[in-house]
Amino acid sequence: MNSYEVSSTVFSSTCPEVNCARGRNRGLSPLRSHIFCAILSLAFAVSTPLKVLAQTTSAEGDNAIGPVNRGQIGKKQMKRASKDFIHIDTDSDGKISPAEWLRRGNFELLDTDGDGYLSEDEMSRIYFAGKRGKVLQPIVMSTTPEMDNSVQADQVAVSDLDRGTYCSGTRAASCGNKTAAIDRGLLETGIGPMFPKYAKCLGIDDYYAMNYVYKRSNADPLHGGIDIPAPQGTPILAVAAGTVVGKFLGQNSRRGIEIVLRHSPEDTGRPFWIYTQYAHLSEMPAHRIGQRVRRGEIIGSTGNTGIGGTSSAENTHRRPAIHFAAWFSSQREFAEVDSVIIPVKSQWMDPNAIYRDGPPYDSKSLKTLPDVEKSISIPVMFIDGTTQPADTKIIWPYTCVKDRNSSAP
Repeated sequence: MNSYEVSSTVFSSTCPEVNCARGRNRGLSPLRSHIFCAILSLAFAVSTPLKVLAQTTSAEGDNAIGPVNRGQIGKKQMKRASKDFIHIDTDSDGKISPAEWLRRGNFELLDTDGDGYLSEDEMSRIYFAGKRGKVLQPIVMSTTPEMDNSVQADQVAVSDLDRGTYCSGTRAASCGNKTAAIDRGLLETGIGPMFPKYAKCLGIDDYYAMNYVYKRSNADPLHGGIDIPAPQGTPILAVAAGTVVGKFLGQNSRRGIEIVLRHSPEDTGRPFWIYTQYAHLSEMPAHRIGQRVRRGEIIGSTGNTGIGGTSSAENTHRRPAIHFAAWFSSQREFAEVDSVIIPVKSQWMDPNAIYRDGPPYDSKSLKTLPDVEKSISIPVMFIDGTTQPADTKIIWPYTCVKDRNSSAP
């Protein structure tokens, strides 16, 4: 038997003792069997800690879902933090002010020394998740999921999209209109998340419509969503009840593996249809097109899939994060263009705007809001499955942790 046969037909990734027994049963000599068992035992010892989803046995619950190692900031994240610090520190004074932070969220949480500024070390703590993102009471896909039979009928031909919507959604160079997306809402709004005072949540590093010209080689530099860094494998939650209308491998896309949900006005309590996109997933979700999901249901795992901004190769340097994007429309119909879901007569939406209790929701109006209205109160789900407010229809896409040092309701 050759080495390929050993690895492909004998190896079991879950039990080294079984592997050794199989090796002996395949007729290996005692010496080769001993070597075989030693190698497999070593492989098992190394590979087991690398599993990113685990059933923990913490005092908080035996069924918690989330990455095992959440207490370390890796080299990839530290390198990313160092580059971002230089970019964010616009006056080059070696510290980040609240104004430079641009409402990414969690400024006070990161400012551990309370001096009103972030050092590079403090800023790097954005990648320290702790227990944030764990799920103790997971809402998982039903074995007999509800299906929305309207999805197939609501998908229209590309030719049914008006040119403005098509060019805004695809951002195609062939349109010859570099401002199509900007005209339909892909512009900086200045709004950002404000989490409950007693909640510790995962915040944003790359904000909505951020100009990526410093790290992208093409003529499409605006960031079409927000990025929320989280450890590899952290469960991603549906921000509201909705229907799966798209899922893509994204092999030639910066977004990588993604899933797209459509939310009706009844799902969100907002006066229009909202589409939410969750990208850079670690693997393709099992959900089917047309399947209904519940608010807080796990729809994927955090990853770093997708090609780089300056090449067509898979980006191996991207830190794990969710790319979270949104669009809104008065109509329920949508089209699919080259693995992109484009709602009919839609506008780009700053994802933070989903959480506003009332208008305005469009980017141009949000941009003109006074500063006191630009911090958006975010409804959240905690790791135990409770929410704040209790009756909210919409939540942040990751769970939060209650701060034991604060008086939570």
